[in-house]
Amino acid sequence: MPVSYLEKTKIFKLDAGDSTYVLRVADEGYLLGLYWGAKIPDADFEGYDLRDYASSFSPRNEIVGEGRFSPDVAPVEYSGFGTGDFRKTPAALRNADGNDATDFRYAGHRIHEGKRAPAGMPGLRADTPADCETLEIDMTDRTTGAALTLFYTVFKDEPVISRFAVLKNASDRPLEIEKLASASVQLNAMDFDFIHLYGRWGAERNYVRAPLAHGHQSISSTRGSSSHYHNPFAALAKHGADEESGEVYGFSLIYSGSFDITADVDYYETTRVNMGINPDGFLWHLEPGEVFETPEAVLVYSAEGLGGMSRAFHRLWLNRLIRGKYRTEKRPLLINSWEAAFFDFDADKLVSFAERAKEIGIDMLVMDDGWFGRRNDDRSSLGDWWVNEDKLEGGLGSLIERVNALGLKFGIWYEPEMISPDSDLFRAHPDWCLHVPNRPNSIARHQYVIDMSRKDVRDNLWEQINAVLSKYKIDYVKWDFNRNLTEAGSALLSAPRGEEIFHRFVLGTYELMGRLVDTYPDLLLENCSGGGGRFDPGMLYFSPQIWCSDNTDPVERLAIQFGTSLCYPASSMGAHVSMSRRAGFETKGNVAMWGTFGYELDPNRLGEKDLEIVKKQTADYHRYYELIHYGDLYRITDPWDNAYRCAWMFVSPDKAEALYTQVNMRYYHCPFLLVRFRGLDPAKNYTLEGTGKTYSGAFLMNAGLNLSECPRGDGSSFTLHFVRE
Repeated sequence: MPVSYLEKTKIFKLDAGDSTYVLRVADEGYLLGLYWGAKIPDADFEGYDLRDYASSFSPRNEIVGEGRFSPDVAPVEYSGFGTGDFRKTPAALRNADGNDATDFRYAGHRIHEGKRAPAGMPGLRADTPADCETLEIDMTDRTTGAALTLFYTVFKDEPVISRFAVLKNASDRPLEIEKLASASVQLNAMDFDFIHLYGRWGAERNYVRAPLAHGHQSISSTRGSSSHYHNPFAALAKHGADEESGEVYGFSLIYSGSFDITADVDYYETTRVNMGINPDGFLWHLEPGEVFETPEAVLVYSAEGLGGMSRAFHRLWLNRLIRGKYRTEKRPLLINSWEAAFFDFDADKLVSFAERAKEIGIDMLVMDDGWFGRRNDDRSSLGDWWVNEDKLEGGLGSLIERVNALGLKFGIWYEPEMISPDSDLFRAHPDWCLHVPNRPNSIARHQYVIDMSRKDVRDNLWEQINAVLSKYKIDYVKWDFNRNLTEAGSALLSAPRGEEIFHRFVLGTYELMGRLVDTYPDLLLENCSGGGGRFDPGMLYFSPQIWCSDNTDPVERLAIQFGTSLCYPASSMGAHVSMSRRAGFETKGNVAMWGTFGYELDPNRLGEKDLEIVKKQTADYHRYYELIHYGDLYRITDPWDNAYRCAWMFVSPDKAEALYTQVNMRYYHCPFLLVRFRGLDPAKNYTLEGTGKTYSGAFLMNAGLNLSECPRGDGSSFTLHFVRE
């Protein structure tokens, strides 16, 4: 059984794949986190949680541990604020008496097969109840009557534990949640490096690694979305852990709004990690009997370095999070009109794109921004989701018929969460944008944010979207989100519920996206937010792919895609070949192939030489689709530690084939280059395609190949394809 309870010692033991997580109920109902790490067969943790108080400045509980127990130093699993634990705590409730002292103690538990997701939010799924077991631990604040349930789900064959918390106001008076984390994790050391992904528009998810120090290190967003600037992912890696060896603890939050992940090191050199909704700008009011549920957090343990952690996350998102037809079905190869035409297009221009796209093996034409309302630039019409027939002469139906007649599918762009001041919708309903009384609204990209917390707003948007999708044959929707939330208030939310708007906005977005994918299960949905500004597991639940970045330069894309791959699989990374200036089409294609692959250009501008290269790329897309979308990723050389090149490879799950890709960011001066490959079967032989030469997997991984004769020039690249005999 993956979850067991030892009645005698009051220990919970959670065995997840090759990892173990241990909890214990101590005297007076304190729930303690004793261990998380490599799998262990036994659970004799006597004295393991004993941490003597330091001085009178660490308040003691005289009943527990012969008077030596202090919540200030004990590994309390889910600690409250203001009752003796002075570290960063996961919970703080303001009660009807006006104070926020919070203290949860164990009240009971249940163990059962299967799992559920938090209400109204994405979550991991079990295909059958037998796939996993869930531990529910009931906790009570005996003073306020607040009832907390901690959910732990263990997937039997994966090093993964998912967690969330549910709080019920079981008292007869209101209370307010100031902070309620999805998970709090206790680690018995501080010899870790804190790894996270930072960035900005056009340079998302750069890798950063720094040693933990006393105090706390955190990443967060207060923008109402997960953002370009930090991603809701972090890892703690043991000092010296690298791509393929050493212990790594991964943390990811299935959420698309403001978040916080904090690692707090105490003076006993132990570490606590809290993760969940950002408490800044958050306050949730609970009347008696009302319930609040947190987003789901995911914990991954790897003893095989960062690569092992990444591959565990990749398999998890592919098998347990991404849903719908295109989780497993091959996706169409698309060309998007944005960089080819921006707002300047008509039906004939789009059909000309489709005609040339058909010649080079593309499956779908996507019409981006500019098809609706009176939209000829970014200053108007968001919210007016009716077809601009002045631009699309003959109407949308005629255009789609012409594209379909060529054998191509058709896609369309939306930005439902935004509204233009210059729109019919805003003129009719000026209170439908986010706003606060007596304060001017900030403008960004000439648009406001629509109030997704309101059901009447979502119903109006759905009626408009559904009117188009139900009438026309549309196979793909790109859902964009091009600014963050400011003046975040709603006309329908006032005190004491005003600060609920950030979370209610996210819940509203999830509800509308859910309507879309449930009503149109054959639709391919791709998320976007000025590129990768909302690249998070919450969005992956609805859309199997997300536009990775608006920056399509292949050399700059290397860092973006390397960083993204720490947590997210290649099949989720929207990556296109564009007319960017640096590097040729070979390299552009090799970089974009590490992702969903597609084109962002005017195909009529391709010369004969580039046209032939593109035709080969579209053939390679189909040839390597399964290997790249569902294979195991091994990062060989990253673009931060090497000034000249970066390289990666995909290995099929059965290790029958592998594809190695190398991109030279600048000329490589050294005339000797030996590369050792990874992930192969050491006992089998592999043939290097195009050479006829055969090597054992052991040779390729341990001795390696001399690649000195391969291209080394600025922006050059090459691939090597190995097939097992």
